[in-house]
Amino acid sequence: MNIIIPMAGMGKRLRPHTLTTAKPLIPVAGKPMVQRLVEDIVATSNEKVSEIAFIIGPNFGKDVEAQLLKTAEKLGAKGKICYQETPLGTAHAILCASESLDGNVFIAFADTLFDATFSIDTSKDAIIWTQRVDDPSAFGVVKLKENNEIEAFVEKPTEFVSDLAIIGVYYFRDGERLKQELQRLIDNDIKIKGEYQITDAMENMLRNGVKFYTDQVSEWLDCGNKDATLYTNQRILELKKSKEQLVDESAIIVNSTIIPPCFIGKNVQITNSVVGPYASLEAGVEIINSVVSNSIIQCDSVVKNAVIEKSMLGKNVSYTNKPDELSLGDFSTQL
Repeated sequence: MNIIIPMAGMGKRLRPHTLTTAKPLIPVAGKPMVQRLVEDIVATSNEKVSEIAFIIGPNFGKDVEAQLLKTAEKLGAKGKICYQETPLGTAHAILCASESLDGNVFIAFADTLFDATFSIDTSKDAIIWTQRVDDPSAFGVVKLKENNEIEAFVEKPTEFVSDLAIIGVYYFRDGERLKQELQRLIDNDIKIKGEYQITDAMENMLRNGVKFYTDQVSEWLDCGNKDATLYTNQRILELKKSKEQLVDESAIIVNSTIIPPCFIGKNVQITNSVVGPYASLEAGVEIINSVVSNSIIQCDSVVKNAVIEKSMLGKNVSYTNKPDELSLGDFSTQL
């Protein structure tokens, strides 16, 4: 089986972090989000994963490419780098990995994490993963027949037809057939709001006899902006606390309290501080005389004399909250 990970987006809603780090490489609970994604996909497959194709922007850089190839290698697969020069929609992005659209194919967009408690039934033509949502009018949804077979795809329904939202995770038994359908969209310039969409390809496949089924994830986690990423970090820490070593043995913890679950990376130093719950401290971080909770602090950053909550700090940040003598009246705001 081949895995295809479209990840060429600029991640503008997660700036300033994505100005220097590609969004899928932002760490969540101690691992880049794209690494967590492919690890979970591989764990769901009963078949050997032969190739993992990463679809990136042309300006991501060689360091990013090397990191992605190493991620695939660690999972026993061949890594492949594909480029999407211009953002022209989901169908266009997937087609950028056309050489990998062969045989069994699993596709997942890199800003989506999920609780992978399912297994992939490779005997089915196609599977679309969904999650029940309170407001289906904001999503593309699937309408079902019996046995979880999909009858129709409905984009942002104005009247209720289903509460099963499409989350951007797909399996196709015949990757070559999907490639033909995606190419048909390009050749005939079939667009929605100026972009080529995978939903149009799937609708034509459905009309021509391909049987689509749905499977549900127990939890769908988004990393679209800071608050969503922090919530995802919190949930991943909860889900992985009994499965992964979250506190590295090299961490130096002096006169401090760790409130789990937290991720404490290599060579982290924590002194006279309280860390947690839901804090992720990457390699080389120093926390001194501070309180840190529900935050992601990337490698080699230093936090001193501060209270950090619901925050994301990038790499090599030095943050010191110098004590001041204050006299603030009612309804005051300090900027």
